[in-house]
Amino acid sequence: QAQLVESGGGLVQAGGSLRLSCAASGLTFTRSTMGWFRQAPGKEREFVAVITWSGLTTYYADSFKGRFTISRDNAKNTVYLQMNSLKPEDTAVYFCAARWGVSTRTSVGDYKYWGQGTQVTVSS
Repeated sequence: QAQLVESGGGLVQAGGSLRLSCAASGLTFTRSTMGWFRQAPGKEREFVAVITWSGLTTYYADSFKGRFTISRDNAKNTVYLQMNSLKPEDTAVYFCAARWGVSTRTSVGDYKYWGQGTQVTVSS
């Protein structure tokens, strides 16, 4: 049974940084495209970034280009999201997700497996 466990969230001041991790088990990680999404209170879950199984291809939503970086370590079955220059509007629960295949999909419905999320709170 596939399991994704996020960690690394917390409280940070505006302008600060956080690095989120997502440890995967029970799936063929090296053949899975991994994505990060987030959901703020009262809002729909939105796409943040995606990385293909090889790590060679990444894609970001426009709001996060230049500030966030997605990466993965296939030896550790872990995907990361480095978040810099954080803003109060980045406050949300951040989820990692996995899908079989090589396409850099950005829709919630394209992902089969989800973690429970980790809270990120950015204070002004």
